[in-house]
Amino acid sequence: MPRRRIGFWYRLAAVICKPPLMVLIKRDWRGMENIPADGGFITAVNHNSHVDPFAYAHYQYNTGRVPRFLAKSGLFKKGFVGAAMRGTGQIPVYRESTDALSAFRAAIEAVERGECVAFYPEGTLTRDPDGWPMTAKTGAARVALQTKCPVIPVAQWGCNELLPPYAKKPNLLPRKTHRVLAGPPVDLSRFYDREMTAELLKEATEVIMAAVTGHLEEIRGEKAPRTPYDPRRERIEQRRRTQSQSPSQKAPARTRGTQAEGQST
Repeated sequence: MPRRRIGFWYRLAAVICKPPLMVLIKRDWRGMENIPADGGFITAVNHNSHVDPFAYAHYQYNTGRVPRFLAKSGLFKKGFVGAAMRGTGQIPVYRESTDALSAFRAAIEAVERGECVAFYPEGTLTRDPDGWPMTAKTGAARVALQTKCPVIPVAQWGCNELLPPYAKKPNLLPRKTHRVLAGPPVDLSRFYDREMTAELLKEATEVIMAAVTGHLEEIRGEKAPRTPYDPRRERIEQRRRTQSQSPSQKAPARTRGTQAEGQST
């Protein structure tokens, strides 16, 4: 299948976004040869800065295979932003859907049309203290197993140094380098034609994320933690720590409250 025409809206987005990106960050881009020239495929990309979707889109735009990102459906209804989202072929995710697979129906259809769909499997900016990929959601694996399309693992690093996760102000100097490494397709063939259970999806997702993390280790020149950061597990442990506090530890807060009440009467 031939490559899709980039189109007016994507070219307009490139005209707007590329100049500041060229000024703000240097580029160390590798693995473009692993981006398929034809046919539908998925890229699975780590996410560690609010800037990296723009920088990664620049990387893939330069391969001639523009990415279609998944985004909240509400963004498609807002004026110029909505027009740009629709015009560039981004994919709305209807999070109110009770059917997990139907939420990604548009992504499946895009892959079957020969498009590239870019997934951030973590679902949000990483919360790992050192910027490593977290445990991931199963959406990319669902679409991959449904379509049997290639899954290209992509690691990126550097935009987080320009704008760290959850930071409000960029760190402009010295000029940062956006490093990207796209690897060969992840082999998911052993998961094909099997019942799509939660356990199967979890295992396929772990295989995808292991490839992404491995490429990030190569970029960073260091080893990732053996166990990925799990926000859900961290929340559970935090609740346990709170509940395990002794009554004597909690007493001062109650005492201060009692004193305050007494002062207000």
